[in-house]
Amino acid sequence: MSVDRPDDLDRGAANRRAMLGDAWVERSLGQANSLNAEFQSQVTRHAWFDVWGRPGLDRQTRRLLVLGMTMGLARWEEFELHCRAAIRGGVPLAAIKETLMQGAIYCGVPAANTAFKITLGICQTEGIALDPAPLLPGHRVETHHTFSLPQLRVALQGALDAEHAGVPIVMSHALGMDLTMWDALAAELAPHHPVLRYDHRGQGGSAAVRKAYDIDDLVADAARVITEWGRGPVVFVGLSMGGLVGQGLAIRHPNLVKGLLVANTAASYPEANRQGLVQRADAVRAGGMAAIADAVVDRFLMPATRGDRPELAAAVKAQVLRADAAGYAEACLAIRPADWRADLSRISCPVQVVAGRFDLGSTVAMAQEIVDGIAGARLSVLETAHLSVLEQPEAFAAALAGLLARLG
Repeated sequence: MSVDRPDDLDRGAANRRAMLGDAWVERSLGQANSLNAEFQSQVTRHAWFDVWGRPGLDRQTRRLLVLGMTMGLARWEEFELHCRAAIRGGVPLAAIKETLMQGAIYCGVPAANTAFKITLGICQTEGIALDPAPLLPGHRVETHHTFSLPQLRVALQGALDAEHAGVPIVMSHALGMDLTMWDALAAELAPHHPVLRYDHRGQGGSAAVRKAYDIDDLVADAARVITEWGRGPVVFVGLSMGGLVGQGLAIRHPNLVKGLLVANTAASYPEANRQGLVQRADAVRAGGMAAIADAVVDRFLMPATRGDRPELAAAVKAQVLRADAAGYAEACLAIRPADWRADLSRISCPVQVVAGRFDLGSTVAMAQEIVDGIAGARLSVLETAHLSVLEQPEAFAAALAGLLARLG
């Protein structure tokens, strides 16, 4: 047990202000009276200094724990106080949502329902706009796995009436990410197009893979996903590793591809990039995804983006950290020797190439090499690093819209 010191009250009050705000603490301490002053002192010293001041957990984790505990105890006045303070304090809504989702299992659905209602009300009063995610047919996202092996996680959404829907679109993600990197673009397209996103083998929600494979296997995966869907030919949109797969798909399975957009990718990687992939594979096998997460985020997003949109940088890092290290390592080695340069001239569908001006891994020169190899291919250079669809979503969507317009 700690021994009270004269400044424990001030230290506790400082933590309390940091978590709940000056106004709340001023009211609590400034309006203390002969009945509750000792109680306020006890709470401030022992809760806000002895516990909140402990070094074992970071403050965001403590905030989320309090939300889960007050939710479980149905102490809704405390839940609302701490939820509002957490939101004002910069705790990501995604983290709060996951806390409430976990609470739905351990505290019960009625408690989670109340917690979500309170959180929604706080968002409204704080002026936080929430993206619509309707669950009506044609809008909701339906997730399942392929029947064929290895099983791949697939997310479907969008126009269901095949007769009146636009061209079907398939999206293929970057190394270390998963199908959720396409969330915003898929939602934008869904009112007019059937959209399919999938996780590569060994990544995201797809089945774990512990044996070596190569780029041809990834191309075959894309082909069977489209074939099982039964909606081809499709417009295939691939970024980074997904772009490598897209080129191979258009070369090996031209009957499945009506149009192709490849972004932040190359037809073949130079030796320095190939060695980098080997080094990353070795690093994650030795130290897990944490060994490379910061470096990956630095490569994926421009410094200005990381500074101006810290929530995006945090979300990207969290997704990288969630990746399966063994699956990531195998993917690095699978794409390392890929080389489509001699076959690019066989691609006959309309092609849009997107490059990031500040992309150090897949440069504009690499993108130009793809354009030069495909008759009629067009290049858009965006002011981004590697994850162009997340850094400049409007410009990326415009490039895709241009490709769709060319299809008629």
